[in-house]
Amino acid sequence: MSQQTQRGFSRRTIIRSLLAAGAFGATSRLWTGCTAPPQQAASPTPTAEKPLTIGFIYVGAKDDYGYNQSHAEGKAAVAQLSGVQTVEEASVPETKEVAETMRNMIKDNGATVLFPTSYGYFNPHSLQIAREFPEVQLFHPNQPYKDGYPKNVGSFFSELAEPAYLAGIIAAYASKTGKLGFVVPKPIPVVLREVNSFTLGARSVKPSIVVQAIFTGDWSLPVKEAEAANSLIDQNADVITGRVDNLKVIITTAEKRGVFSSGYHINQASLAPKGYLTGVEWNWGKIYAQYAELIRAGKTLMNGGIPPIVAGGLKEDFCRLSPYGAAVSSEAQKAAEAARAKLLDGSLAIFKGELKDNKGNVVIPSGISYTLQDPKLQSMNWLVEGVRGNP
Repeated sequence: MSQQTQRGFSRRTIIRSLLAAGAFGATSRLWTGCTAPPQQAASPTPTAEKPLTIGFIYVGAKDDYGYNQSHAEGKAAVAQLSGVQTVEEASVPETKEVAETMRNMIKDNGATVLFPTSYGYFNPHSLQIAREFPEVQLFHPNQPYKDGYPKNVGSFFSELAEPAYLAGIIAAYASKTGKLGFVVPKPIPVVLREVNSFTLGARSVKPSIVVQAIFTGDWSLPVKEAEAANSLIDQNADVITGRVDNLKVIITTAEKRGVFSSGYHINQASLAPKGYLTGVEWNWGKIYAQYAELIRAGKTLMNGGIPPIVAGGLKEDFCRLSPYGAAVSSEAQKAAEAARAKLLDGSLAIFKGELKDNKGNVVIPSGISYTLQDPKLQSMNWLVEGVRGNP
């Protein structure tokens, strides 16, 4: 994700792990997307003398109480694997500077796998590096995959639409005004899906509830985020959430003004002991560890051992809902857990018709439902009925 601050000097930290890893087994349901071509000869497995070196790049600080910290925590989990060493760099902007960081990791540190974690790194920078270093694999989070990309580029999705739906249920039970507030950075499909999912979860409890959205225009603009949170509260929103990189300003503002908050990226309960309800969390460590184990076994994107698209949600433990706060009623918990069970067994479709956008247009006809990986949802450019505010 993107950050509009000047980049300070950040030293790379290499962590070498000597801890043994547990047995690994990937099931086919975790790996979706294009059909893998016939298996070719496996690449040599890294040895103790030459471990697998993986590079991680963050657009912001790795202790930001948000998106970048979630990836840094995932990296820390991978560093526990035997035969794996990691290198990381934080506060790298979405400019040609990230391409230089990737080159340095490859040339100076011997990285053969890169996780450039920000959406804006992908095009043109990661695509450029992929063509420049065809033996290096690059994996991007939440970046729609297209045929024709270099064979050494992969995409992985952690479907936060599911925990966002559950967080919406919790928010609706907590709200007394019938108004929820959502601070939104950029109107890209993955973000819109989650705003819409949160809204649909809330409206499954209270059909008349409104989600007031304010778009800040970028991933990390603390001053604008504070202004947005205060504006939403002034408009009687009594539960505030957001999808910006760092929700610290939003959550602490809500706590100071005596309204509820719902978090994002990591568990942020410590920021709001009174008003924190729950939160939407990534589990990048699970995904990163699966990639590392497959690559250690000689499987790659190039030889077809790893598919170009990997996706998972609650069922695959790719994401989760934060523990419930003290303000969450037993009734709300029961409703959220019932919905979670239906998401896990596949009996609940979040996006099903008839569904209208917030301009009154039918976007999903009656009798139609979409899985979260359907291309129609991957290119979402609309806000669901009940959301007020547009980019």
